[in-house]
Amino acid sequence: QVQLVESGGGLVQAGGSLRLSCAASGRTFSSYPMGWFRRAPGKEREFVATITWSGGNRVYADSVKGRFTISRDKAKNTVYLQMNSLKPEDTAVYFCAASFRVVAGVDDYEYDYWGQGTQVTVSS
Repeated sequence: QVQLVESGGGLVQAGGSLRLSCAASGRTFSSYPMGWFRRAPGKEREFVATITWSGGNRVYADSVKGRFTISRDKAKNTVYLQMNSLKPEDTAVYFCAASFRVVAGVDDYEYDYWGQGTQVTVSS
């Protein structure tokens, strides 16, 4: 059974940092792209970042570019999201996703497995 488990969320003041982790089990995703999405209160789920299987190509939403960094450790079957300079508008539930496509982009239908999410709250 494939599982993606996020951790690292919490409450932080504006300007602070958090690092989210997503550990995959049940199948290795080292050869596939993985991504992060988020859902803010009252809003639709939105793309945050994605990384190719090699880690050589990363794509970010404009709203987080320059502040967030996605990375992966293939040996640990884990993907990370380093979030710096956090803003209150970053408050959301953050979801990890894994895709079996060769390339996955910004749309959630391109991803096959999802974690349960971890809450990030940024206070002003």
